[in-house]
Amino acid sequence: MAFRTLFFSALLMLLVPPYSLAVAEVNVYSARQESLIKPLLDRFTEQTGAKINLVTGKGDALLTRLKSEGMNSPADVLLTVDAGRLYRAQEASILQAVESDDLNRLIPSHLRSADNQWYGLSVRARVIVFAKDRVKANQLSTYEALSDPQWQGKICVRSSSNIYNQSLVAGMIASQGMLKTEAWLKAFVANFARPPAGGDRDQIKAVASGQCDVAVVNSYYLGGMLLSDDQAQQTAASKVTLFWPNQKDRGTHVNISGAGITQSAKNIELAQKLIAFLASNESQEWYAERNNEFPVRDAVKVSTVLESWGPFVADTLNVTELGRNNAAAIMAMDRAGWK
Repeated sequence: MAFRTLFFSALLMLLVPPYSLAVAEVNVYSARQESLIKPLLDRFTEQTGAKINLVTGKGDALLTRLKSEGMNSPADVLLTVDAGRLYRAQEASILQAVESDDLNRLIPSHLRSADNQWYGLSVRARVIVFAKDRVKANQLSTYEALSDPQWQGKICVRSSSNIYNQSLVAGMIASQGMLKTEAWLKAFVANFARPPAGGDRDQIKAVASGQCDVAVVNSYYLGGMLLSDDQAQQTAASKVTLFWPNQKDRGTHVNISGAGITQSAKNIELAQKLIAFLASNESQEWYAERNNEFPVRDAVKVSTVLESWGPFVADTLNVTELGRNNAAAIMAMDRAGWK
């Protein structure tokens, strides 16, 4: 009896390839906080049975790690925020081009790299917020108009080292040219109410407290504050109003969170499926509801908060330009004295 059992066990091992006995896995390096991505990864596991091994960290730290690991890196997918960082990963030869009809269908061309090395998974708008009791919406129009003398000593914004601000300026260089952008930067910086400090939530709080009248922030920070369990954040957010800049010309500056497949990826097909899942309607609706970020496609349902801000015209500049012009943007900001 024991001999028969051993015989059939050996026969089974010959008939079934070893790889079919292993659990399919994808290793993900993510610059997104675990709470902002893990529920979606768990959902992917439920649907496919694939195991997701998640490593989280700061965006720049993960890029450094991937460079150090090289082709020995266990990472299959890099998830990070801002096209500038995705472009840096591309320039460092960390990512590989992916030919996927599904991804090309799901993600608009201006929200992915021209050579298919990375794909946008959510849209992040950089907007103006203003004090309800001190500013009227008709006083605002464009980012460029924030250089007007009427805003002297009234603007709050975070530092020039912040990638979101670098990408905003990079986009202006792409659309306006360097000469116009530099002239704007000098006048814009001269209107700061205080030296740049803190994150986007701090800029919103500064407007609410009267330190400044307007601020440039990513819209999802305002959404997060409005929905926060912290009453102080809710109160601060309720004192400001969101304004969509440049609605009569190129549209409001937008950036992305996104993903790419690493050069070292061992499971490229499953990695593609994961990115396509993150671009699906189900995932896009979750991003909007949980993260207050906009979907990459207009037809996807958004949260009540996002809907309350109304429709807006978004800049359709290919986000690759935000990375391509990053170095030039940093130098221009330095010359203008933006600390």
